[in-house]
Amino acid sequence: MTEAVIEMKDVSLTLGQGASSVHVLKGVSVKVARGEATGIVGPSGSGKSTLLMVLAGLERVDAGEVWIAGQRIDGRSEDEVAAFRGRNVGIVFQSFHLIPNMTALENVAVPLELAGHSDPFGVAARELASVGLSDRVTHYPGELSGGEQQRVAIARALAPEPAILIADEPTGNLDQATGRQIADLLFATAEARGTTLVLVTHDPSLAARCHRQIAMRSGRIENAPELAAVSA
Repeated sequence: MTEAVIEMKDVSLTLGQGASSVHVLKGVSVKVARGEATGIVGPSGSGKSTLLMVLAGLERVDAGEVWIAGQRIDGRSEDEVAAFRGRNVGIVFQSFHLIPNMTALENVAVPLELAGHSDPFGVAARELASVGLSDRVTHYPGELSGGEQQRVAIARALAPEPAILIADEPTGNLDQATGRQIADLLFATAEARGTTLVLVTHDPSLAARCHRQIAMRSGRIENAPELAAVSA
C-alpha cells in the first residue's frame, strides 16, 4: 500500500469576516504519497495557494483534519506548528522572500540557527554549493539575478532536510529559460533526496512533470487521481 505523508480530511477554511468573508476551501480531502511530486492546478482563485499554506501550517483551518508526516497539526498552537514546520516542511515562494540585508549564506543559515543546528553556516555553504552558488555566498539578494535568488530560496528550504517541500509558483517570476532551470533543480533535488514535492503552478509543462496532478476549482478538489506509486 502506498504511504500517504500528507492527508487533509474534509478541510474547510473561510478568510475574512462579515460581508468580505470568502469560503476559500470547501470540504477538501486529499492525500499525497511519500516521495511523490504532486502538482496542484486550477484557475486563479480556486484555492490552490491557500491549500499549500494549510499544508505548511501557515493558515489555520475552520474544520477538518490536517496530517503531515504522521502528525496532526490542526488545533496545535502557533509555536508548536512553527517548530514542526521548521523540522518537516520547506517552502519556496514565487517572490523568493529573502532577507535583503543578509547574504545568501546568512539567508540559508537563518532557519538552521533558529532550529539550534550545531553547524548552520557549514550546512548553508553545502546547500548553496548544491544549487550551483558556491561563488555567490557573500552576495546580497539585490546583487543576485532572479534565478539566483530562487536558488538561494531552494537551498534555504532544503537545508533542514525536510520530508516535504512546498513550492508556490516557483517559476512565476522568472523568464522561460531560467524557470526551466529552476524546475530541473527542484525535481532533480527532490528525487535525489526522496523529498515529497507539492507545487502550485499555472504552467502546464511544469505540472506535467509531476507524478500526479490534483485539479481545484472554486475551493474544491475537482479531480484527484489515485496516489502515485513512487519507488524508493
